[in-house]
Order: sequence, then C-alpha cells, then structure tokens
Amino acid sequence: MATMTTPEPTIAPRIAGGSFLISDPAPADCFFPEDFTDEHKQIAETTANFAVNEIMPASEAIEAKDFSVTKRLLKEAAELGLTAIDIPEEYGGLEMDKVTSALVAENISKQASFSVAFSAHTGIGTLPLVWYGTAEQKKKYLPKIASGEIVSAYALSESSSGSDAVNAKTKAVLSADGKSYTLNGEKMWISNAGFADLFTVFAKCAIPEGPDAGKEKLTAFLIERGTPGFTQGKEEHKLGIRGSSTCPLILTDCVIPAGNLLGEVGKGHHIAFNILNVGRYKLGNAAIGGARMALNNGIRYAIDRKAFGKSISEFGLIQEKIANCATGIFVGGAVCYRTVGLIDKALAGVDKNDTKEIQKRIEDYAVECSIVKVWASEMLDMVVDETLQIFAGYGYVEEYPAERAYRDARINRIFEGTNEINRLIITGWLMKSAMSGKLALMPAIKKLMDEVMSGPSEKVEREGPLAEERGLLANAKKLTLFVAGAATQRYMAQIAEEQEVMGAISDMIIEVFAMESAILRAEKIAEQAGNVPGEASAIPVAMAGIYADKAMSTIELAARKVIAAVAEGDMLRTQLTILRRLSKHDSADTIKLRRQVAQHVIKSGKYSI
Repeated sequence: MATMTTPEPTIAPRIAGGSFLISDPAPADCFFPEDFTDEHKQIAETTANFAVNEIMPASEAIEAKDFSVTKRLLKEAAELGLTAIDIPEEYGGLEMDKVTSALVAENISKQASFSVAFSAHTGIGTLPLVWYGTAEQKKKYLPKIASGEIVSAYALSESSSGSDAVNAKTKAVLSADGKSYTLNGEKMWISNAGFADLFTVFAKCAIPEGPDAGKEKLTAFLIERGTPGFTQGKEEHKLGIRGSSTCPLILTDCVIPAGNLLGEVGKGHHIAFNILNVGRYKLGNAAIGGARMALNNGIRYAIDRKAFGKSISEFGLIQEKIANCATGIFVGGAVCYRTVGLIDKALAGVDKNDTKEIQKRIEDYAVECSIVKVWASEMLDMVVDETLQIFAGYGYVEEYPAERAYRDARINRIFEGTNEINRLIITGWLMKSAMSGKLALMPAIKKLMDEVMSGPSEKVEREGPLAEERGLLANAKKLTLFVAGAATQRYMAQIAEEQEVMGAISDMIIEVFAMESAILRAEKIAEQAGNVPGEASAIPVAMAGIYADKAMSTIELAARKVIAAVAEGDMLRTQLTILRRLSKHDSADTIKLRRQVAQHVIKSGKYSI
C-alpha cells in the first residue's frame, strides 16, 4: 500500500451546523478548493490519474458487468491507498481527513459505475465497522477491506422500506443459548451485492432488556458471503450505472454468530442515519467530478464541431450552456468543500477512538450534508442534460460519452435518501433545532419579523467586487427567515405535515447556502489575487454573480408559493409587499457574464477552476 501523509487542514473557529442562516461568515472562515494543501492536490492527482489511465480504458468491460475487472481495479486502488482513507492506522488504514476522502470521491468518479462500487465499498460498506465495530470485528475485517482483499456492501433498503428504513420487515432472532442470530427477510437494490464478501445487514430484533424489552427495533449485523441461508438474487438491469452490481439479498434461516452483531441491539437506526450523512456529502463530491467530466467532453466537442462555417463554441446559445455548467461546477465545489471543511474543523482535536463524539459532530452538519446531496445531484442533472444538447443528435447514441453520462446521473437524486426526503430533513432539522434552542433561529425570526413589519430599512452600503451580490444574500436570508416564521405561525407543530411548504422553504435554505458559498469562494480567490483586477479573479466573480441572480429568482418564487399557502386577505397582501421589498434588485447583465465565463473556459479547452 502506498504511504501518504495526513494533510494538515487549516483550522478556523468551529461553526455550528445550520447557523449560516443567522451568521455572516468571512471567506477566511470557510474551506474551499483554494485551501487544498500540497498533499491534498497530490492525492487528487493520483486518484485522477488512476481513473483516467486504469478505470476509463476498462469501461467497456465494467459496463458489461465483468465484475472480475471491477474487483481487480478495487484491488489496484487499494494498492494506492485509496480504499484506506477513512480506516484507522492500527487496522491498516491511513486515517486521513474528510477533505481527502471527499477529494478521492470526486476524482474517482470519471466512470460512474466503478465510482458506485468504490463508494459502496469505502463509504457505507466500511464506516459502520469503523464507528460501531468491536475491536475483534475491526481487527478481523478492516485490514482486508483496506487492502482490497475483501469487498464490502451495505444492505438497508427493502421493497417496502426505502427511505422509510426503520420499518424494515427483515427479522433477526437470538437463539435460546444466546450464541447465534437467525435472520429471515429480503433486501433490495444492494450495491456490490453480486461480488461483495462482507455485508452490513439491517433487521428488526427484539430488545432483550430494559424499558423497551421485547420491542423489535432496527439492528445491524455483519454477514459474510457463503453463510448458509444467505443468497443473492438476479442482477437488476438499470437505466444507468449499468456496470455496477445491484441485486436483492435473500435471507432464509440464515444463522450467524452472536459476535456478528454490529453495535447494540435496537440501535441500527443510529448507524443507518449517521452513515447516510457521510454518504450524502461524498455523493455531492462524486457529482462534482461527474459534472466536470461531462462538461469537458462537451467543451471539446463544441470546439471541434463545425456548423454554418464555424465552431459551434462560438454560438451564443452554446456558450450560455457552457457557462451555466461551469458556474454549477464552481458553486458545487464551494458548497461541497465548505461542508467538508466544517466537518473537519469540528473533528479537530476529537479523540480518534471516541467514535460517538465523532458521529455526534458529523451529525451536527446533517442540514449541510443534505443540502450538498440535493444541490449537487440536481446540478449534475443539469450539466449532463446541457452536455447532451451540445452533442445534439450525436449525444443520443451510445458511441458518444454524453448518452451514458445522462443515464448514469439520474440515480443520484434517489441514492442516499431521495431528494424529497432530504428536503424534508433540511427544513425539519432546522425547525427542530430552533424549537429546542440549539440554534438561535427563533430570536432571529422574531427580530426579523419586527424589522420587516416596521417598514423599509435603510440600505446598507457595501464594497468589493460582489457588493451587490452581498446585498442580495442579506435579503435572501431575511426572506427565508420571514417565510419560515410565517409558515410556523400558520401551522405550528403541524408544519411537518405540510410537505409542499417544507419543500419550498428547503429550496430557499439550499439557495441561501449555495449563494453564500459561491460569493465567499469568489471573494477568497479575489483576496488571494491581492484584489487586483484580472482574469484569475474576474471569472469566479462573474460566476458568483450569475449564480446569485439565479438563486434570488428561485428564492422569490419559493417564497411566493409559501406565502400564498399560509396567508389570505390583508395579511397576504402585507406579506407579498414585504416579499417584493426584500426581493427587489437590479438584474445583472447575465448575458455578458455568461459570455465572459464561456469564452474563458473555451479558450482553456476545459473547465479547470
């Protein structure tokens, strides 16, 4: 296994999860790609080279479901240390920071089917053991997972319980002598199922003692391939990621040693939900990598393709598509690495053996992790759609790369909890934190309500290349708090039942975080350039401007949707007046900005920011 040194992340004061709605961070408070250390860059380059030189040439075999090739590549990735990033050193791992883990996820994602296999193995297939395994379990399995000797998988979903995982029907029964468990049931849509050696399987199991004694609750178990009563079903034939293995698992009187219990009986939901938070931000990074790959294919094609006597990259509507994609990737990098940076800061100084505290601190950023998942997966869908359109008719045939990228991207809005579920998590988690006093959202909402009801406030003068966008951001936060407050007043404790309202508020929250991340990243780049005007900082500033204008429009529409649902008569008219006041702004010349971005990217021949 290759030796890698753990990068030393830049440590800034810890920022509470979800606090971005009521705080005003500076660029220095946030981690972005511009903060990568030399070690980060080295690992990213190593991973990208492996993906280009080893994985991509094997695409045909991977897509044909030749899992011997996938297993060989996982072993080769392990030899580079790429499967050991999150595993403790004493068990053969490298124990590196979360930024490094995210960078590997981003750069391995050039071939989506392999990326799924890799992520299932190194993420959801490994972390349950790292966080919840006994010393004996870790010693037995983790070195082999790190070395690629065995492949891991994670079996949570069932045919009747996907997002509603706690209602699983698979059962586990402890034997009378307490030496074994017998499992019966079926798991569905399990990645790596066709060739994995070790599975984390969730089942309902009776609590043995205490106030909940006898109640059946979700519990996790480790099951090895070859265990009697454990079989896999047929491979699913999927819309995309066709080269990844997806099978059902059938458990028929499957007997495993009692020592294969993972964690505690009845605490499986903690394992499931905490692992999903990590899966969500890693999925976001993988989406960024996939979007970059798709756009660069589109740029090369646009430059080479001639129509009406010139390259189609010279056409305004093609440039608009390229600029939209480039802006999405830029903002995606800001959103993803800001979140991973927050987690690394929160974990700084935590005892590496205190897995409960590690999980607790990661869980504090559940909102940001869900934002990353939703935003990045939908951005990727936009990029692969625009890329296919750039290829036009050629994009619709398998011979060209746009077709597979388009199909492969669609699963990301379902993986790691559907985007609908994640939208409910975002608003629900923030509301719950506000009600409990964990976040000072309620005082902020009350203060904002008093402010907006008293009439227009004096305009704050701001300086810098993104002064106007800073003003938009401030009003976007106010509008989001105002709408959340109005909805809470209308529905009180029943707001969780109003999913359309919860989803619209979530869209506003997502756009605030993305807009702010884009502005902060562009400002950091400008600061690093010494605030001297030039293309190095002008392009990021242009992309932040493009996105801020779009985000504000999205926020305004979502706000209008909620206000119309929660108010009527004079109150509706008053709230719409406040909405117009907070969303009022001079539109940016986004045609000019998009041309500027597109021409820069086309001149470079690829997106490289």
